[in-house]
Amino acid sequence: MTSTLLDEKQIDFSLFGGAETLQPEKYQKITDFPRRTVLINPISEAEHYGKPPQDPSDFLWLMTEEPHRTRRMAIMKAHPEVTKLMGYEPLTKYIVLGVVALQILTAYLLRRTSPFSAVFIITAYIVGGTANHNLFLAIHEITHNLAFRGIISNKLLAMFANLPIGIPYAVTFKGYHLEHHKRMGEDGIDTDLPTRLEMLCLRNVLGKAFFCTFQILFYALRPGIVRSQRPTPWHFMNIATQLLFDYIFFRLFGPRVLIYLVLSSFFAGSLHPCAGHFIAEHYLWDGLEQETYSYYGPLNVLAYNVGYHNEHHDFPSVPWTRLPALKALAPEFYDVIPSHPSWPMVIFNFIFDDNVGLYSRAKRLGKPSKIVVEEDAESDKAE
Repeated sequence: MTSTLLDEKQIDFSLFGGAETLQPEKYQKITDFPRRTVLINPISEAEHYGKPPQDPSDFLWLMTEEPHRTRRMAIMKAHPEVTKLMGYEPLTKYIVLGVVALQILTAYLLRRTSPFSAVFIITAYIVGGTANHNLFLAIHEITHNLAFRGIISNKLLAMFANLPIGIPYAVTFKGYHLEHHKRMGEDGIDTDLPTRLEMLCLRNVLGKAFFCTFQILFYALRPGIVRSQRPTPWHFMNIATQLLFDYIFFRLFGPRVLIYLVLSSFFAGSLHPCAGHFIAEHYLWDGLEQETYSYYGPLNVLAYNVGYHNEHHDFPSVPWTRLPALKALAPEFYDVIPSHPSWPMVIFNFIFDDNVGLYSRAKRLGKPSKIVVEEDAESDKAE
């Protein structure tokens, strides 16, 4: 009774449709919610912050177009010289060669070490997880034909970068990833989006911790369930090349070398500092309807600057080495939108913050279409 009288003095119940009691957390001030993102240009804070958290019962459904095409056109109008940043990056192939060699050498050195030993596990996490995550993002870069001028050279390099990952996926990834760019947020088409089943089953701290720990498996299995691809000769070549490499490596040095490579891939997509980018890129934060977030911190050095994610989606034809130059060219577009200050903290906040979860994604109704692995350079470059 006392609580009800106190409520009546503090709250205008005419605003709540006949409710007689309200839980304190339901009407706490918007400013009471911790802010997880930052702004380089604080002048625009009032435009972004001050909104309540997203409704956790469903995804955020939008009727608007994805934002990157509009901003790309605006930047090209304001800075036509941006086209000079586009084109392939010769450095990429040398980094890929070095990281592949590093992983093969490390696996060879651990060929007589027990997979249950601290040395094996720590090496797989620190060296292997970081190296294979770098190769994930090398394949991402190569998917946009940004390592060579030609398509075939890029496909072959992607399959080579795939070798230490242990499981063939480079060619399959390309088809799904190009659709992620062209039809971002479209339900049933953009396989980067969690399914409704994932959202309903993984709602609490334990569920979100499970998702972050095994997110590499979600990203590997979800596409085949949501939207299957039509196999091409490149798919079969990727599978055959990977299986042949695995077989030869196994026959020469035993099973532990393959255990090291696969464990490295697992760590690369699990609770690893670099793996924070999977969640940082497109989950919704701070009550905002912003669909893509960048990160400008030091871990970009290990990750082909994938943290420059707004910049990448706006201009997929700009290679990783020139993304910082793109941001510097158009600060009036990029410094005024929120970004993440830390990838590891993104993982921590995602797990423990009640105001974010697998529901924190923007979705659009998608129109059915057949998935096709792009073969012409123009479509890869444009989108």
